[in-house]
Amino acid sequence: MHTILLCGGSGQRLWPLSGSIRSKMFLQLLPAPGGGTESMIGRVCRQLRQAGLDESLLLVAHQEQVALIQRYTGSKYPIIGEPCKRGTFTAAALGALHLLAAGKAQPEDIICIAPADMFADDDFFRQFHQFEAILADSEAELLLLGTSPSYPSEQYGYIVPVQEDAGGYARVLSFAEKPDASTALELMRKQALWNCGVFASQLSFLLEHLERLGLPVEFAALTGQYPGLPVRSFDNEVAERSTKAVVVRHEGEWSDLGSWDTLTARLPSQVIGVGGLWGECGDSHLINELEVPLHVIGVSGIVAIAGPEGILIADKKDANTIKDILAENSVTEPRYGETGWGSYTVIGRESDGSQLVLTVMLTLLPGHDLPEMTCEHCAKSWMIVSGHGEVWVDGCAAEAAAGGIYTIARGQRHTVSAWSAMKLIEVQIIEAEDNQRRQDC
Repeated sequence: MHTILLCGGSGQRLWPLSGSIRSKMFLQLLPAPGGGTESMIGRVCRQLRQAGLDESLLLVAHQEQVALIQRYTGSKYPIIGEPCKRGTFTAAALGALHLLAAGKAQPEDIICIAPADMFADDDFFRQFHQFEAILADSEAELLLLGTSPSYPSEQYGYIVPVQEDAGGYARVLSFAEKPDASTALELMRKQALWNCGVFASQLSFLLEHLERLGLPVEFAALTGQYPGLPVRSFDNEVAERSTKAVVVRHEGEWSDLGSWDTLTARLPSQVIGVGGLWGECGDSHLINELEVPLHVIGVSGIVAIAGPEGILIADKKDANTIKDILAENSVTEPRYGETGWGSYTVIGRESDGSQLVLTVMLTLLPGHDLPEMTCEHCAKSWMIVSGHGEVWVDGCAAEAAAGGIYTIARGQRHTVSAWSAMKLIEVQIIEAEDNQRRQDC
């Protein structure tokens, strides 16, 4: 069996720490087994490895996040990049066609598709080993993994099974996607399960759906059509159309960590970062990525989250509204981002109409290089704040240490190699006409 791990969603409900540049998968907040913390993607890959499923693991992510995933997974697993985000069905199909084109899988092989943004116990992943036998025994075309709801959630999809039989699985009767509270309660009475977003089938089953949609069944051809494809979800295109689906019940721990309410329930502490909770602050959580202190006094049941992108103070039950607010007030220029080489934070953006001055703090990981580049639309200066490394400008190298200042003219090739962890301030000076050309690129 081959496992395709989908590393897609931006996680806007976890703003301001998660967004289009830094996905929720990379938030280093979950408690790690040996102490410290780990990310969602790191935790899931660790559990797949412990379950003996990592040798056939393929990760699918947006192409801009491939280097970042390699950083968080230690470059241990193959990753393919989507040209753009087109939903879980399209991402799963791209992964399956890659395995087929590379000769790693055949049409009769079992493909398991799973999301990277979930929190589950180790037994959850051990159940994957049963999928191939259950598909053969049940003669089903699709297998799903579900878990018993602990409350009538309006954020999860539901699977309604018929009476479970002796094979450890049940036929799927119907699906319900994110029902209201009263409908969710009725679904629970019918023994419905939360849909964990895990699917298994023969690869040929996915090929049939691609053909039904008039899409190519070759990896290169599908990649070429990607930008023009609509967003399609696996639930809508495959699961809900299947007439021969079965569901396996997971009795242990599972949640998708898609909201501040579910994520904070898994955190090792109520306070992470500079600041504190004071007085009666039952079930409140504070996460602060800024260097200025954040204090909450005498308020229960809230999240107080601060990061370079902004600050969120919300009642936990209402915090998901931030996704709607962001949709109505979209910010085109992110202030923070992570990359394979480190991270960047925009600390100033000043414009007088004729000129834009952009000030950015760059943080480089030890042993990493800033990608070599030529800036045609701006001149820039670098000031080394901390660390030790080497600066290259037009082929000339200079050792770099704290206090060093380097000027780069437009058109000069330049890069930085970090021998130790480095921080440097970059000041870009962009003329108005160049800024317009830069935005149009």
